Amino acid sequence: MKLLQRYILYELLRVFALLLSVLTVLLVFVGIFREVSESGLGPMQAMQILPYIVPSLMPFTIPATLLLAVCVVYGRISGDQEVTAAKAAGINVMSLLWPALLLGASLSLFSLLLSDRIIPWAMNNIQRTIALAMEDIFLDLLKSNHQVTDRRRGISITVMGVEGKTLIMPTFQYAPVGRSPITIQAQTATMDFDLERQEVVLHLTHGHVDTPGGKVWFDEEADRRFPLQTEKTKPKPRHMSIETLQKEMRVCQKEWEVCSERRDMEVAMALAVGNYKRFTEVPFAYVVHQPKYRLEDIAKIRTEIHSRFAMSSSCLFFALVGAPFSILQARRQFLTSFFLCFVPILLVYYPVVLLTMNLSKLQMVDPSWAMWLANAIVLIAGVQILWRVLKH
Repeated sequence: MKLLQRYILYELLRVFALLLSVLTVLLVFVGIFREVSESGLGPMQAMQILPYIVPSLMPFTIPATLLLAVCVVYGRISGDQEVTAAKAAGINVMSLLWPALLLGASLSLFSLLLSDRIIPWAMNNIQRTIALAMEDIFLDLLKSNHQVTDRRRGISITVMGVEGKTLIMPTFQYAPVGRSPITIQAQTATMDFDLERQEVVLHLTHGHVDTPGGKVWFDEEADRRFPLQTEKTKPKPRHMSIETLQKEMRVCQKEWEVCSERRDMEVAMALAVGNYKRFTEVPFAYVVHQPKYRLEDIAKIRTEIHSRFAMSSSCLFFALVGAPFSILQARRQFLTSFFLCFVPILLVYYPVVLLTMNLSKLQMVDPSWAMWLANAIVLIAGVQILWRVLKH
């Protein structure tokens, strides 16, 4: 019996590895195209981020690939009457399903490791590669177009020419939303990117700076620093480890307590002095809504943590459904069994996941149980199918 289980496990691993390789290669080009289109990377930079895109795609490809591999292997051995022969030899069908469940549990742990450790590391490397390539991208665009404009950040750069890394007769316009514009003109300039401070450093010679307060001239070399982003943005929760998410949640919890105390004090002071007009002022509305914003941040972080565990466990539940279902559909082609099994998952499982995720972020349900609802539905379906297999 152990020999039969090893045989099934070997077949599962062989088919799973082949299908995962093919599907990952196909999706990798989609991931590269997305990063290139969003960041304007060149061919060399695209090849540099290629190894980091693969881990970010695997949590989405592993569950579906495992389901397909299970349908292929168990559909084939059932169609070849190997399951019937095992029953005739007194072997319980449950023993034949253990390799699929073991592989599903192992892949669930691997998916959790991917989402918690490897993906944040990969995304940090992608962002670092993009940041290091920004200088080359800027210089290439300026050489070809003599102008670069980023309306979102409020930056416009115009040059007469580019010699190496030196800009000839550059004009820099910095006009972020809600701020007064700044114009800098110089005879020559060079640009450096400070990745630690997320700033662009301009080394200027012989020029002037136009500000709302007047014009300032400079003859010798002068340095000007500008942020790479107009506002400070935090990394997406998906790109953070669970440990980092928990630290962020504790910070949000403390901020919520401080904001709640400040709101209560503002309300008490306004009521004490009879300043009811204070309640209609914009600054007061900002103070009142601050605790609400912190609670929303906490809800999003909690949802991400619980969804990460639930989504990683989907491999085990998919194996629990796919293996017995393929045995029941022994006379059908494995692709037919896969679609008959995957389409209900596609129409039920993922919509339920998205629904519970949105409701959890809106604080309408508790993510500690809501994010497991889709897995519970698959578990119930898997147990019913397994009961039919064991019965017949």
